[in-house]
Amino acid sequence: MLTSTPHALRNESSADPVQATLMRAELAALIDRFTGRDGAHETAIPRLALARVSNSQHPVHVICEPAFCVLAQGSKRVLLGDEVYIYDSRNYLVISQNLPVASQVVNATPDAPYLGLRLNFDVKDIAALALDLRLGEPRIARTAQRGMFTGEVTTALLDPLLRLLRLLDAPEDVPALAPLFIREILYRLLKSPDGARLVQMAMVDSHSQRIAQATGLLAQRFQEPLRIEELANEVHMSVSSLHQHFKAVTAMTPLQFQKQLRLQEARRIMICEHVDAATAGHRVGYESQSQFNREYSRFFGSPPARDIKRLREQQFSQPNG
Repeated sequence: MLTSTPHALRNESSADPVQATLMRAELAALIDRFTGRDGAHETAIPRLALARVSNSQHPVHVICEPAFCVLAQGSKRVLLGDEVYIYDSRNYLVISQNLPVASQVVNATPDAPYLGLRLNFDVKDIAALALDLRLGEPRIARTAQRGMFTGEVTTALLDPLLRLLRLLDAPEDVPALAPLFIREILYRLLKSPDGARLVQMAMVDSHSQRIAQATGLLAQRFQEPLRIEELANEVHMSVSSLHQHFKAVTAMTPLQFQKQLRLQEARRIMICEHVDAATAGHRVGYESQSQFNREYSRFFGSPPARDIKRLREQQFSQPNG
């Protein structure tokens, strides 16, 4: 069953709507100017990337790293497990864990393209700021919380975002000023209603951090058979506690998480290395070809050969530039 995040598409109540509209328009103009063409674009500011897409897309399966995502125009639908998260120019998305998701750009046209930015998190920066603000135990929940959430894009957040993007016109100022503006963005997020989730991500020995260790180990060894007792022991949790908190953070079990990693990697191998389904399935850890084909078809909606053919046709049909 699909469920919407409780914070999705909230009304912007904490700011002058005229001022917020003007600030979003400037943000859109800056992203449009600094991208110029469709695609993802790295910038001179570390960990900051911009994106422009002129048409709505089919769902794309990716592994998301911890990040703060903001749209100036358009909207995006993200599927985590059986939960749907929607964000747009009024609502940001925060990813606090490495998570396998399906994301889809919607409401994008050549005249009104999807324009967004992504700022990857540095856990050390979050931990240092949380320590300075004394955001410790009082804000840490007993149970790990979902590793993805949305929140309102207020003018207080738009202000440092705009100052950060304006630095791209003054690259000599980036080393001195970008860290200050990023710290202010993190401050606003940590002080938000869901800021405790970011604090959890950075606190040593919190349930969320242990689950982050577990997902990292699964990502490193997804080809190997899953031994849940060994995984629990490595992250210093009981098996029952690992299952409970893993599902709380990722919306799936460790086995489901591993399966998604395997299937996404198999798809990448078939597209990039031009190998057949049998080879790809074996390389990601499947011993049974029929099981691989069955699980691939269920996850991506069509058998491997048909799915890869469709994806290649889409690549060739994309306009250049």
